[in-house]
Amino acid sequence: MNKPIKPAKPAAELPFEKALEELENLVARMEDGGLSLEQSLAAHKRGLELAKQCRERLEAAQQQVRVLEGEVLKPLAAAADGGDRD
Repeated sequence: MNKPIKPAKPAAELPFEKALEELENLVARMEDGGLSLEQSLAAHKRGLELAKQCRERLEAAQQQVRVLEGEVLKPLAAAADGGDRD
């Protein structure tokens, strides 16, 4: 018998890794085909929340990388290129 889909915490409170793990587990349970209609709907709703949260966290991390590349990596490379020209 399948356990009901009950989120332990709101998706926004989960660390990225835990949200992704829960999402992967939900997908596996849904793919098994053993969920009732109500459980499938609950899993789908929770999956959408988790996917949104993961996407937002990934976008934030990508933005941080862009900032770091813009402020740290690119000026260092530009400084190295500029030093070769003199």
